[in-house]
Amino acid sequence: MSQNAMQTAPRASHAGVFAGLSLLVVSLLYFFASQSPGTALHNAKLLIFKTAFIGILLEALPFILIGVLASALLQVFVSDRMVRRIIPRHPLLGILTAGLLGIVFPICECGMVPAIRGLIRKGMPAYVASTFILVGPILNPIVFWSTWVAFRSRPEMTYARMGLALAVAIAVGLIVYRFVKGGVLRDEGPPRERAHDHSHGHSHSHGHAHGYRQGGVRGKLTEMMSHSVGEFFEMGKFLLFGALLVGLLQAFVPQQQLASLGHGHAGSSLLMMGLGFALSLCSTSDAFVAQSFLATFSKGSLVAFMVFGPMLNLKSLLMMLAVFKTKFVALLAVLSFVFVYAGAWVLETWLLKGG
Repeated sequence: MSQNAMQTAPRASHAGVFAGLSLLVVSLLYFFASQSPGTALHNAKLLIFKTAFIGILLEALPFILIGVLASALLQVFVSDRMVRRIIPRHPLLGILTAGLLGIVFPICECGMVPAIRGLIRKGMPAYVASTFILVGPILNPIVFWSTWVAFRSRPEMTYARMGLALAVAIAVGLIVYRFVKGGVLRDEGPPRERAHDHSHGHSHSHGHAHGYRQGGVRGKLTEMMSHSVGEFFEMGKFLLFGALLVGLLQAFVPQQQLASLGHGHAGSSLLMMGLGFALSLCSTSDAFVAQSFLATFSKGSLVAFMVFGPMLNLKSLLMMLAVFKTKFVALLAVLSFVFVYAGAWVLETWLLKGG
């Protein structure tokens, strides 16, 4: 009991900090809006910031809620062994199947690393796991829906995102199959220690307490709700930070100056990929951030932002380094960067011109 309490305490603390920070920001925005026109607090830049910040939050939060509920259902009611049965033994078929698993198991990048660790320990090959960990957070119905809503008038952006993510993940999986031999996990302990480490490490790496298992449907529902609440606040704080940064950029950085930082497709792709890495937004909500830059950056660079961010961001990088060997993480990072950048250039040059 004491161990469960210790595991739950950090999550409760994070939830309280996030709730308090959200309330403070909303209160400040309300205070700014209530000031009389012409005062220092009632200026155009603050109004732009308020509109961008609240707009992104209101559009993205429903998709985050759907995503965490789907992730919790999978974590509690679908066993890793069931997923492993789906993977064919043939390498190419296994990679292709892993590339499409996200359609059936929509796990966002926040829960992907611990889930993949458990699957690898149960026998999933590294090349299959590499494909799933890259494309799983993107190629699923929830992300497809949110991207379609964000780019209602430009459906080609949704198809370009899904296609590029699948192509990059398959290419990386084939390279891992060809060149990576041996284990990729940091700790290759015996089965008993693996089972303990899976539940213990998962709760620490992602902020969710999975150390307990209650029996019956009621226990599973309780665990599912606990997982949902923890993951909602875990992702919510990154969304809050992303919305805050985007609001500040739109309000205080002129659009012409921002565009000059990413002059041309090459520069804009690098800038947007770097932004995707730094913001660490959830894949169910990053399309709304990308859509806010539609008039500033090239469409290919926005696709790069929506593909590279979920594949590799600051949050997931730290989690991967805690679970996988450094050389393996470095290989995934370099390959993902190169293929996403090249793919975005191809899309911008041949498929997303005009419009």
